[in-house]
Amino acid sequence: MAMVTADASATAVAATKLPDAADKEYSSYNGASTAGGPRSRVGGGGGGGVVDSVVARWRRDEMLDKSPLALHAAAAAFAFVALVLVASNQHGDWMQFDRYQEYRYLLAIASLAFLYSLAQALRHAHRMRGGADPVSSPSGRIFDFVADQVVAYLLMSALSAATPITNRMRTAVVNNFTDATAAAISMAFLAFVSLALAATVSGYKLSKQTYM
Repeated sequence: MAMVTADASATAVAATKLPDAADKEYSSYNGASTAGGPRSRVGGGGGGGVVDSVVARWRRDEMLDKSPLALHAAAAAFAFVALVLVASNQHGDWMQFDRYQEYRYLLAIASLAFLYSLAQALRHAHRMRGGADPVSSPSGRIFDFVADQVVAYLLMSALSAATPITNRMRTAVVNNFTDATAAAISMAFLAFVSLALAATVSGYKLSKQTYM
């Protein structure tokens, strides 16, 4: 009878300790979860990653949307400086740009690049201000990609024609005429780089375009 009573007392003591241990274990787990434990990592980490990826995509899309305006404006500025340098390069005798077909070709292509880049910059500025794009979205991206490449290649061909004759002149004499032509070639090259980058952006947008 005494043994039964002792066993019953031990069982009762153990039963009273079990809830206390369970409460302590739950409290420690809850504290760990609140402090950034397993529960917070599962709930917060995944959601934060999704939000970060969405924000990064928005920023990338915004940059791609603004870059054509900046690149075409830069190309228009460089091409304008190039055509002004060539057109004003008249110092008499052999130092007349119109006596050389290479410089006449450079002037024509620089003028074309200026007019095209200015029109594209105005178009993108109007679109970004909320106006309607004169060219529909699918056709506009194809037009941008093709036209940017064509004008960029024309600039490169003009540079290839004007650079050799300028180098030959500068080996014999360096004066205002040769300096102006060299500066014009440099500006035309910067216009080419701007249009080449614009064509790259247009190609990327075209590759991401959906037709369904």
